[in-house]
Amino acid sequence: MSNQKIQKPTLTGQRFKTRKRDEKKVFDPTQFQETIVQGLNQTGSDLDAVAKFLDASGAKLDYRRYAETLFDILVAGGMLAPGGTLSDDLTRTEFCLFTAQEDLETMQAYAQVFNKLIRRYKYLEKGFEEEIKKLLLFLKGFTESERNKLAMLTGILLANGNISASILNSLYNENLVKEGVSAAFAVKLFKSWIHEKDINSVAGSLRKVGMDNRLLELFPANKRSCEHFSKYFTDAGLKELSDFARNQQAIGSRKELQKDLQEQMERGDPFKDIIASAREEMKKNNISEQTMIGIVWTSVMSYVEWNKKEELVTEQAIKHLKQYSPLLKAFTSQGASEILLLVKMQEYCYDNIHFMNSFQKIVVLLYKGSHVVDGCDVLPPLCTANNTSDAKAVGLCSACQAAAACRSLGKLSQCTPLLSSPLITVCQ
Repeated sequence: MSNQKIQKPTLTGQRFKTRKRDEKKVFDPTQFQETIVQGLNQTGSDLDAVAKFLDASGAKLDYRRYAETLFDILVAGGMLAPGGTLSDDLTRTEFCLFTAQEDLETMQAYAQVFNKLIRRYKYLEKGFEEEIKKLLLFLKGFTESERNKLAMLTGILLANGNISASILNSLYNENLVKEGVSAAFAVKLFKSWIHEKDINSVAGSLRKVGMDNRLLELFPANKRSCEHFSKYFTDAGLKELSDFARNQQAIGSRKELQKDLQEQMERGDPFKDIIASAREEMKKNNISEQTMIGIVWTSVMSYVEWNKKEELVTEQAIKHLKQYSPLLKAFTSQGASEILLLVKMQEYCYDNIHFMNSFQKIVVLLYKGSHVVDGCDVLPPLCTANNTSDAKAVGLCSACQAAAACRSLGKLSQCTPLLSSPLITVCQ
């Protein structure tokens, strides 16, 4: 028997050929930068040629790995060191955002370059947002002209939805705010944003990321007031932004007031203390009685957990409102306030199905038992102004229901003109 070993078969691996379009040149950041800089120097200030160069280069260069380097070059001409200064020992280009002309038209053209690049290479989207966040933190390291260009570009990109408004969080950096850099940058940014779209675009984007109530934080604590914000941005030609911020602060104050009212009710504070506190807030925040009665109504109705059974909820509501009627009465000294209260009641009963049949009985309580409203004097203007389709659909026109309440109270002499009005027929 032969001692020669029998050679065992071996498996040969299958070699897969890389598709040509997937082949990437492996560069370190320096080599990558040199390649991009060389290409930009060749295209010069022709932004259409720049866009075509970037589109073609993405097939050969690893944009995914070197996204930060790519965006540094396009914005500042080279790689940025911490703080926003250009690295001294590396190649730069003179054809970038910071060396371009400082006007809106040029910034719009640059925005198109970034837009085309990100649409072509979707994976760059997140990296681009991170780059903008970083650049905003580096604002102190840039010249005033460079900041202005970056602000205009950012405003245009925000208006067109290329980046999320969450990037503005970087402007709340303590050092930027303290030195006034954030506020000055915001002026240019919001001007270009509103020029591209309008204040509604700004408001919607800020609300989406929960920043609609943070605009005052662009100023240091000792200047963080609605009055200072309004003057600063109005003087800069941004009155619509000032009005938006003032409105947001008013909404915030009302929400806080409603929260305070509910807490006072939960503690069982005396009505005289609650009323005094509310009137002080009215004076402090310039809140009208009409606005206040809406806040009080919402607070009173939100304070209790309602029975789920329709046949029981009316009795519960009557008992609850009878207890808190002094609070409602304190803020219905004007006819307009009485009308608004009836409207709020109507809307509440319409929005909460269990209260569908409660409205008329609540009106009777407020007219007869609690004297919150004075009677029929408020009904004709209410019926004329508040004939909503939703209310008519369920027979809840406030005036018609209130007129029925007047009938039950025996005030027919006062209500006859209203009850014979064609409006009643329409609403029923």
